[in-house]
Amino acid sequence: MDYLYIFFVVAIFIAVVLLIEGVFVTWNSSRGPAAKRISRRLQVMSAGSHAGQASVSILKKRMLSESPGLQRLLLQAPRVHALDRLLEQSGMKLNVANFCLLSLACGVLVMAALWYSGVPAFFAILLGIAALGLPLLFVRGKKSRRMTRIEQQLPDALDLMGRAMRAGHALPSAIQMVSEEMPDPLAEEFRIVFDEVNYGFSMQDALKNLSTRVPGTDVGYFVVAVLIQRETGGNLTELLHNIATIVRERLKLFGQIKVFSAEGRLSAWILTLLPVGLAGVLQLVNPEFMSLLWTDEIGRKMLGGMLVLMFLGSLWIRKLIRIRV
Repeated sequence: MDYLYIFFVVAIFIAVVLLIEGVFVTWNSSRGPAAKRISRRLQVMSAGSHAGQASVSILKKRMLSESPGLQRLLLQAPRVHALDRLLEQSGMKLNVANFCLLSLACGVLVMAALWYSGVPAFFAILLGIAALGLPLLFVRGKKSRRMTRIEQQLPDALDLMGRAMRAGHALPSAIQMVSEEMPDPLAEEFRIVFDEVNYGFSMQDALKNLSTRVPGTDVGYFVVAVLIQRETGGNLTELLHNIATIVRERLKLFGQIKVFSAEGRLSAWILTLLPVGLAGVLQLVNPEFMSLLWTDEIGRKMLGGMLVLMFLGSLWIRKLIRIRV
């Protein structure tokens, strides 16, 4: 009887210890310091997280900076996510922090070069501030060229998907074939779609993410058509063929418009850059001759009037050569 009593007491003791241990492990895994530290690191790594967000996503996010302190500082800046999305759409490997440093370096170098060449401090600082936007213009140009390249590759990709589905492949398999057979940058975007579906995203969410990363009309047609077909049914292969035909006709029309407006666009570039280039050459050759534009009262008025007229002329030429379809 004594042995049974001792065994019973020991069993109760072990059960209580295991219960306390289980409660402690459960609390520590969800509310403990380690869990809070992991949650805070995930929030810092997420470019879309906010301070009051209740849930934390473990999905891979683009980092704004490699430094946690600078990451938190950038998350407080307005429209930082739009800038990060622009960098992603351009296909560049820069993050937001590196882009800001590049913009600052560009502005400082332009200001120092103008100051060293004899330009007054006011104009040097003004042009240096304007030079801060040069990397942004470059990134926008990269994005525009990348989006144009994707639109040019899209009809062939849709035909490939249609043939694959006609041969018996499912839609995810057709997307995988595009990611493997087509060249970048379209293959890269479809590879992301295929990976998201494999990692648990629904096809609807993956396609919506594609339309967010590639904000083009043609890709929007493809995404909307596939989503409607998955809701209502229909012949998806024929639908993809029709979209490919429409995209090819649109690209053909845009090519004709580009040819017709080529002379106007070339004139706009020449008339805009020629005065700036000529002023730069004269400043290097004869600084005293150019200094009259900002040292003399009449020269400053002429310079201001010239800049205003150049701006208005550029807007007018842009309006003439920009044909909306």
